[in-house]
Amino acid sequence: MPRFAPLPERRPAIVAGASAGIGEATAIELASRGFPVALGARRVEKLEDIVGKINAEGGEAVGFHLDVTDPSSVKSFVAQAQDALGEIEVMVAGAGDTYFGKLADISTDEFDSQLQIHLVGANRLATAVLPGMLERQRGDLIFVGSEVALRQRPHMGAYGAAKAALVAMVNNLQMELEGTGVRASIVHPGPTKTSMGWSLPADLIGPALEDWAKWGQARHDYFLRAADLARAITFVAETPRGGYIANMELQPEAPLTSAPKERQQLKLDEEKLS
Repeated sequence: MPRFAPLPERRPAIVAGASAGIGEATAIELASRGFPVALGARRVEKLEDIVGKINAEGGEAVGFHLDVTDPSSVKSFVAQAQDALGEIEVMVAGAGDTYFGKLADISTDEFDSQLQIHLVGANRLATAVLPGMLERQRGDLIFVGSEVALRQRPHMGAYGAAKAALVAMVNNLQMELEGTGVRASIVHPGPTKTSMGWSLPADLIGPALEDWAKWGQARHDYFLRAADLARAITFVAETPRGGYIANMELQPEAPLTSAPKERQQLKLDEEKLS
């Protein structure tokens, strides 16, 4: 007899921050794998296009306004998602932005805004779906962390503090949910090419890049794509019962130092000289 009943075929999922970047890619990837998906974001007009694309390609998706810093918005979003798709089996908390600036230069309110989005907002979303998951004794809480939570970067102190606190919260959830059937996971993206942060003016990004290089945090100029993270998050959601992914970190692979043909030619040249 199996230790756990298998996951149901229909697993409705909610994705916060689904109007762009990793959230958008995750919603599309989940839908392509058969998950009914409710997309949530502040930019509802962006959601309409993504939902239309998913449904046109044979997936099942709906989109609703969501502001994770607003308790009533979170409750409304989860209620609408459940009414449209059924009880939520998978939560992906990926809403957020990043704030560039040295800690000495930003205000406490600006610092707090990062905590509200990345930590309190993620907690608010999780607590909205947890009661149903606990009652059914299954469910996946998947949080989008950051490599900055593991290795802090200058100019990203507020963001890094919020993501580091998120790690602590997820670790506690993993301990407190043990034996309930509900799984909590965190996926840490390395440098990823999305609009988040990279639309900032050069006078903010330039000094940050210089300091990252000084601290050995700019080893190469390759970036992950949002789709890379979407596949990782979907992998976590699809993990069969009996095990769970506690922590996952995804980093961009560095460019090859030389192409295969170049290496082959170099070897031939060396043989001629010997």
